[in-house]
Amino acid sequence: MGLGSLIVLALIIVAVLYGVTIYNGLVSLKHNVAKAWANIDVLLKQRHDELPKLVEVCKQYMQYEQATLEKIVQARSAVMTARSSGDVGALGPAETQLRLGLGNLFALAENYPDLKANQNFQQLQGRISQLENSIADRREVYNESVNLNNVRIEQFPDVLLANMFGFKAFTLLQFSDAEKQDVNVKALFHS
Repeated sequence: MGLGSLIVLALIIVAVLYGVTIYNGLVSLKHNVAKAWANIDVLLKQRHDELPKLVEVCKQYMQYEQATLEKIVQARSAVMTARSSGDVGALGPAETQLRLGLGNLFALAENYPDLKANQNFQQLQGRISQLENSIADRREVYNESVNLNNVRIEQFPDVLLANMFGFKAFTLLQFSDAEKQDVNVKALFHS
């Protein structure tokens, strides 16, 4: 075997090892996105389980706020549907509606001193608020994982292997601008 053949063989080995390294990196990114989604999913499930309890406690005190409670139940159902199907695009708007509904509910609860003093309500409100904060934190981790994956599968030379092996972009979990706005408490008491 001549020197030229050894050089070609060495280049082929280096190219294959480089390709394996790229492939393994893409697999790692894909699984990080899946893990980040699973972490969000656990919290969404926990919150999903707490919401009926909260609605039931509120029903006992808020007879005149049935529309608010119904919106939460509908939004909860939309979140569950999007969550169970893994539809991140639908989850964002559904989450926005649920969070707005919860914000409205907690603001309206200020108008019901007996409800605010109820220990079950306080515990559920605290638990749901804690879950909301955790979901926000995990959403940040998920979106970062998605971003790293999406950038990497578009960069050269990774894009060659990504296309060859069918690596796909993931959707960011985004909530609408309406969620980021403050709740208009004054309007809630005059509706």
